[in-house]
Amino acid sequence: MKIVFYTAGGTIDKIYFDAQSDYQVGEPILDEILAEGNVTFRHESKIILKKDSLELTDEDRDTLYRAIDGEENRLIILTHGTDTMADTARHLQSIRGKVVVLTGSMAPARFRSSDAPFNIACAIGAVQALPEGIYICMNGRIFTPEEVIKNRERGVFEIPPQR
Repeated sequence: MKIVFYTAGGTIDKIYFDAQSDYQVGEPILDEILAEGNVTFRHESKIILKKDSLELTDEDRDTLYRAIDGEENRLIILTHGTDTMADTARHLQSIRGKVVVLTGSMAPARFRSSDAPFNIACAIGAVQALPEGIYICMNGRIFTPEEVIKNRERGVFEIPPQR
């Protein structure tokens, strides 16, 4: 088994620069998280984008689509910013023959209190267990793109209440 990790940027890879809370997307920290987790499966990391998800364009989503659709491996985790993660997941839904799990974090992975390692670990378990499709794994839950929203007030992903 091999899992391919694609990175698109987002809070998970942000670095803190000054007292004015200025963050920028830095180099992916995924390989450090995997090393600390002592993973024993084969994996590969590929940087596709290094952007805040609010800055992603349709062209960026097309770039992600082409990279994932063209990937020979079927197990893929995409680290992505949380603000538009569901939009990207919906954009990828026509990809066939793969299990694609998007994940990210509400705080930079470089912060001790970050949810990044937990979310990545959940995504690793999910990508191995789920059937073909596109999923979002956040806050210990697995969602499909059409059902999930980010609740900004609570800082979690959830299924909205029925209206």
